[in-house]
Amino acid sequence: MQNIFDSIAKVNGAVNNFVWGIPMLVLLVGTGVLLTVMTRGFQFRKFGYALKNTIGKVFHKHEAGQGEVTPFQAVTTALAATVGTGNISGVIAAITLGDPGSIFWLWITALFGMCTKYAEATLAVKYRERNDKGDWVGGPMYYIKNGLGKKWNWLAIIFCVFGALAAFGIGNAVQVGNIIDSIAAAIYAFNPETTVNMNTVHLVIGVIIAIIVGITVIGGIKRLGAVTEKMVPVMSVIYILTCIIVIVMNAGSLGRVFGMIFRGAFNPDAVVGAAVGVTIKSCITWGVKRGVFSNEAGLGSAPIAHAASSEKDPVRQGLYGIFEVFMDTIVICTLTGLTVLCSGVEFEYGVKGGNDLMAKAFGMVYGDKIGALIIAVAISLFALSTVLSWALYGMRCCEYMLGAKSIRIYQIIFVAICIVGATMELSLAWDIADTLNGLMAIPNLIALVGLSGVVVKLTREHFAEKNHELQ
Repeated sequence: MQNIFDSIAKVNGAVNNFVWGIPMLVLLVGTGVLLTVMTRGFQFRKFGYALKNTIGKVFHKHEAGQGEVTPFQAVTTALAATVGTGNISGVIAAITLGDPGSIFWLWITALFGMCTKYAEATLAVKYRERNDKGDWVGGPMYYIKNGLGKKWNWLAIIFCVFGALAAFGIGNAVQVGNIIDSIAAAIYAFNPETTVNMNTVHLVIGVIIAIIVGITVIGGIKRLGAVTEKMVPVMSVIYILTCIIVIVMNAGSLGRVFGMIFRGAFNPDAVVGAAVGVTIKSCITWGVKRGVFSNEAGLGSAPIAHAASSEKDPVRQGLYGIFEVFMDTIVICTLTGLTVLCSGVEFEYGVKGGNDLMAKAFGMVYGDKIGALIIAVAISLFALSTVLSWALYGMRCCEYMLGAKSIRIYQIIFVAICIVGATMELSLAWDIADTLNGLMAIPNLIALVGLSGVVVKLTREHFAEKNHELQ
């Protein structure tokens, strides 16, 4: 039996190296570059317009009908999935295994990823449908079928298979495991000699998470939107302010840190030393990989949430895609990196760092106990929000393949995995889910390239109509 597991792990490792390797990362970023060229740098030319019509309208009252959510709820649902553990542990891994210069390449990935996510959200609204319950449903599977044509439906099915399975791992068990680890670290920080039975703690936390997830997902898209609308802004503001305080307290080191980022992006040896063995290739790879993993631009997950918006204009919803990547990667990921590098916390390049390093960085200002507590709260909120959004993604994929009657079964399995993820070691399953998560991108990228002309056409029509209204 062990030989079988070893063989599976070996095959998965080879596939994973391709999925998250340089060729695939080039394809992901390359799609963003292509869309940027075709739209004449839309995300740069209209960045102010995008912010004005997204974050600028947060406090405007929007009404959503049956089976739909407001545009802001749609983007917070998508952000709930992207603003997760990747914004903390992912960025730290990039810095420690790459070098500070990886943040620069993370920025580059995000700049082009804005256009990719814009195209995804735009197409999601353009080609969505109403399901049997009257809910708006959409995403890559629908713009493949309705945009590329029914003869491409096999590609939509492939996306859904990867998406439904990946939701169990990357969108569920991995996130619950991160919550467990962060809470356990906080418990030990406050009481290093605790006699609490941690297995019992893990089970209790798993059950609590399962109940929260069950109540939310069974309530449908409107309840999910209502929860993420409140959770995402609160957790983001808390984390952002906490990071800013650390950075301000160490403002004198900002010049040095930005120097490390820009020098390290093109000459890692000048920052970490030749002995560490960090190359420009590894620096770029880690920056791009963690950028894509963080904001999910091109993976095809977020369009499923955007499709549920009450917004009728595809381009207006697409603007939220630009804001989403900007908020996730340019703002939150950057703050994570600056906090670690400015804090003065010591770490070794070439050795993968994780959430504990961020806790130590916070501890330099707030104290070790409070630092561990902040990370426990941040990870718990980030990861829980990710679980909720991926529940939607998995359900929509399952519904597309097997029909509405399959949703309840999928929900039961998904909720049960919350408990499994809290109590068992599932490293191989998580690795496989990571691979499936990356494989989702292939059908989606094919559709984005194939429908790129539609994105350009919709964009031109939107601004032609807007200019006509102003005359």
